[in-house]
Formats: sequence, structure tokens, C-alpha cells
Amino acid sequence: MLAIIKTGGKQYKVGVGDKIKIEKIEGEEGAVVAFPEVLFVGDEKDVKVGAPFVSGAKVEGKIIKTEKGDKVTGVKFKAKKRYKVKFGHRQTMTEVEIMSIK
Repeated sequence: MLAIIKTGGKQYKVGVGDKIKIEKIEGEEGAVVAFPEVLFVGDEKDVKVGAPFVSGAKVEGKIIKTEKGDKVTGVKFKAKKRYKVKFGHRQTMTEVEIMSIK
């Protein structure tokens, strides 16, 4: 069984048992979370595509851990103005294991 879910403004292709890293969601480690925004559900025999979401479909997962992701750096620079700024950001990520697709 395969599903495409939407969370945090992004879309993820998931299957049962997959571990994905998504933007931070509220909940403690071991808590079960539901993803009601399912865009696609299918397997070898049957396919359901939503417009925009599949009605009645739900994906459930278990929170494994919450941690910070890799650092992303950038530079602002203006030529001939003696202006240069370096900045960085570490996004908080939540690792989720997909338990079921209904």
C-alpha cells in the first residue's frame, strides 16, 4: 500500500513501515499522530486520487524523535557598499514511522 500525504506544506510518498523526517509537529515521543490530508492511496490493484484529498483516507504514524536538522547557511552581499552578512538556520525536524494506511 502506498500513499502521498501533505504536511508542513510539503508532500511525502509513504508506505507502511517507512520512516520519514518532516517539519516539527506537536507531540511526545511514542505518541500516535494522524495525517488526514491524503492526496493519493493505491496499490497494484486499486488507485484512489483525491481532488484535492481522498475522502475517508487516513495515515497514522508514531513519533520516534524530534531533533534539529542540518545547518543551512546563506550570504547577503551588496557590491561596492561594504555590506556582507552571513546567516544560518537549523530547522527542527520530527522523525515519524508510518504505522497504517486506512
